[in-house]
Amino acid sequence: MSRPLVTLVNPNLVHPPITPYALDILTTSLEAAGFEVEVLDLTLVRDRWRSEVAGFFGERRPLLVGVTFRNTDTIYPQEQRVFLDSHRDIVREIQRWTTAPIVGGGVGFSSMPFALVDWFGIDYGVKGPGETTVVELATMLATSDSPAKVPGLIINLGKGDVRQIPHRTPLVADGRVELVNRATAYTRRSGTRHKVDNLAYYRRGGLGNILTKNGCTFTCAHCVEPDAKGNRFARRAESAVVDEMELLTSQGVHDLHTTDSEFNLNIAHSKAVLREIVRRKRADHTSPLHDLRLWIYVQPAPFDEEYAALLAEAGCAGINVAPDHVRDDVLDGWKVTGRGTRFYTHADTEKLCDLARQYGMLTMVEALLGMPGETAQTMKDCVDGLLALDATVVGFTLGLRAFPYSPLGQDLAARSGGTRVVPGVQSNTATAPILLSTLEQCHSRVEYERQFMFDPMGGFRPVYYFSPALPDGALNTHPGDRWLTSLELLWEWVPEHDRPRVMLPTAPGLTPEDNNYADNPFLLKLTELGYKGAFWSHWPVREQIMGDTVPA
Repeated sequence: MSRPLVTLVNPNLVHPPITPYALDILTTSLEAAGFEVEVLDLTLVRDRWRSEVAGFFGERRPLLVGVTFRNTDTIYPQEQRVFLDSHRDIVREIQRWTTAPIVGGGVGFSSMPFALVDWFGIDYGVKGPGETTVVELATMLATSDSPAKVPGLIINLGKGDVRQIPHRTPLVADGRVELVNRATAYTRRSGTRHKVDNLAYYRRGGLGNILTKNGCTFTCAHCVEPDAKGNRFARRAESAVVDEMELLTSQGVHDLHTTDSEFNLNIAHSKAVLREIVRRKRADHTSPLHDLRLWIYVQPAPFDEEYAALLAEAGCAGINVAPDHVRDDVLDGWKVTGRGTRFYTHADTEKLCDLARQYGMLTMVEALLGMPGETAQTMKDCVDGLLALDATVVGFTLGLRAFPYSPLGQDLAARSGGTRVVPGVQSNTATAPILLSTLEQCHSRVEYERQFMFDPMGGFRPVYYFSPALPDGALNTHPGDRWLTSLELLWEWVPEHDRPRVMLPTAPGLTPEDNNYADNPFLLKLTELGYKGAFWSHWPVREQIMGDTVPA
């Protein structure tokens, strides 16, 4: 007797391609539960995705179709590009070819799941980790039982009525630790038909990916991850994590980037993972882990010399650190723990960069400008402070994307109350003043979430915040005028001799540079020439690379 088939779809059409890790995670749990799993990956065939959908579903009758929506938009204020239209085109094409129910998930989807279940017109949704919920849903469908028995499942009842089955406990609902497979390695494959092809992604995107823990206990004002992934750390067994690293490196995927919210938060667990890598490398000189190049996201603290030494011996090539600013008065109440307290200072960032240089690791330091309280002076202080660091690359983002359940988004809705325009709230596609209502003022979560992405007429209007204390534009007639004025200041403040190592935002047509990810000409050139690793590590020599024709 054949096993029931679950089809998993990657609808991301953006390049350079990013490995759809979520589909490997789901495949691992579904296969362990006895289901046949096939992946329809449209990223690597984006120029012919319609024919791929038709050919795939024309020959199959799946029990369930799962679609992962990694990103709703670029989140970059300079671009404000939304991906949902192409995602919905793909969903509708799937619905043309199969009557199987569709369940949506992914971190982007989880930032506004009720609105997207409704807007896509799909049957179900999962907010946060999906491996437990999707297995339970597939089991219910296979046994002709009711999906309404699946805890946490979001169900589309039609006509804008989207509801969630309660989780088993409030702790599971918020923390979601029990929804994560923490015990076993996730199955990673390369070259297997109708599975995620990790090596193909590595060859065309330059990076693989690895998760050591899910969720985050911190409450930084701009961040969606504690809400979208869970507000507790779901720590995976270090042996399972390193088993997975060995599996990937043995397949030729040598550069792995962590997908944790931040690798060094809960540093004891992070060190345990690193010690396990080091132990295996010391014990076996033929281990594929000797080919590992690890790239990590971290916060400035905690980070001590023991940690730096472990990272270096484990094979860490580069560290992406996000202090976001140098001024305490801007960061206070912004970059905070779950208890609302700050957990680092600029001195911690300086120490991290010094230790990284001492142990031979590259560093990328990122600032998030335009936060509440930002002025021209605080912005200038941040530019000067970060340029003074001994960092490989310094990057600046100008403005913040506001999401429905981030502390920033909730605060903006409370201040607007559905009637007041909040200074600093902005969207380049807005045709009327932006008014945001609180969840309590809205008739449903669908209505509440929609206002952060759509205008009242249904057009795309993603909501951004940009400190109103920054200088006005010369004309002040367009929503982006103040942003452009600050952009000009940034370019003025960064000396010519520092430009090679600095990533600056840019307006279309202003410069040949572009530090956005989606279909970035520099990144596409890197992957065309075969460069590997975090793309920022190659940024200082971008002019040479853009003019090159010789493979790396």
